[in-house]
Amino acid sequence: MSLSAIESEVRSYCRNWPVVFEGARGSHIFDRDGRAYLDFFAGASALNYGHNHPVLKRALLDYIEQDGVTHGLDMSTNAKEDFLTEFSARVLDPRGLDYRVQFPGPTGTNSVEAALKLARKVTGRQTVVAFTGGFHGMSLGALAVTGNRAKRASAGVPLEHTWSIPYDGFAEDRMSGLKLLDSMLSDSSSGLNLPAAVIVETVQGEGGVNPASPSWLADLAELCRRRGILLIIDDVQMGCGRTGPFFSFEVAGITPDIVCLSKSISGYGLPMSLTLFRTELDVWQPGEHNGTFRGNNPAFATAAATLREFWADSALEKQTEERGHLFEQRLGELADRHAAHVAALRGRGLVWGLAFRDPHMARKVADMAFTRGLLVETAGSSDEVVKLMPPLTTTDENLAEGISVLQESMSSAVAD
Repeated sequence: MSLSAIESEVRSYCRNWPVVFEGARGSHIFDRDGRAYLDFFAGASALNYGHNHPVLKRALLDYIEQDGVTHGLDMSTNAKEDFLTEFSARVLDPRGLDYRVQFPGPTGTNSVEAALKLARKVTGRQTVVAFTGGFHGMSLGALAVTGNRAKRASAGVPLEHTWSIPYDGFAEDRMSGLKLLDSMLSDSSSGLNLPAAVIVETVQGEGGVNPASPSWLADLAELCRRRGILLIIDDVQMGCGRTGPFFSFEVAGITPDIVCLSKSISGYGLPMSLTLFRTELDVWQPGEHNGTFRGNNPAFATAAATLREFWADSALEKQTEERGHLFEQRLGELADRHAAHVAALRGRGLVWGLAFRDPHMARKVADMAFTRGLLVETAGSSDEVVKLMPPLTTTDENLAEGISVLQESMSSAVAD
């Protein structure tokens, strides 16, 4: 039976990559005919450490073979205890972060929903400020703070209690969303009540790889502190080392009130998410926000192994930052070579985007890359950006190969 004969029309990635994948290892994924594809998609950043990393695979197999608890809701288990111990020792304590850890459910949108609900509960206020270009998930609360018109329309109901302002660098005149927000809050006739929270990505992934400057993020944090607004950082796609440091906001020297994590927090691509928040914000009553799959114990096992393997020191962070500079240089050369077609190069660490003047060109480049054995996705308001997110563990040789394939694909797309 053809998969398309039974699967919903909502499917997307399989349309762009029309093969059946059978296996994966490291930075490669293999179709059932044995062809290897270099993966610069990395599960939309859920596979920062590559496919089936041997250390993480061993941790998962050991856990299963020992009949470890697979499903435990939020019961205390050895796997949860091990993860929380490692997370405190490897992530929170070294950064001086006094955060409580909530397991809200298996996905990033679960983390966002918990963050929004908690911010409203703590402050007693309803409005949440979000940004143009932002993407925070596909459930109703997360959609309300998402900017994309098509995704918002899929809700089918009004999305309320949010206010959207310009992100850093939005529009040609680079209007200041922060100045606008501050002015609106100062004017009693502006129609904007004091919001409960502001939610922001430090680098907008689905929005087109738009990095906010560290100074802009610091100004936002200062505005929130001064106004008594909770600052939520959505680090679902950019956390866990994607931009270099474990948290993407570290570059700005800020401490958010609430942080959303998912995707690569399990290390192995297993469903898992966290909502982190300052201890004094922990006003939840027992069971007030719950879910059947908020305690994925196999994911706890791989997550703890990931922290021991990759975050015991700063080696991975430094390597990612160095490779980010190399990527910027090589992709900058590509952009210059095709300046008539490439409008901008944007990124940080190991997430980069080439924005094309003609949105259709991005899709052509991505399709031609696929025919040459490279997986990349598109992003942005009009899918005008070719988005590159290789695993952080990709070898230098694979990175060079990917850029070479991208170069061939761009040249072919331009000539077509």
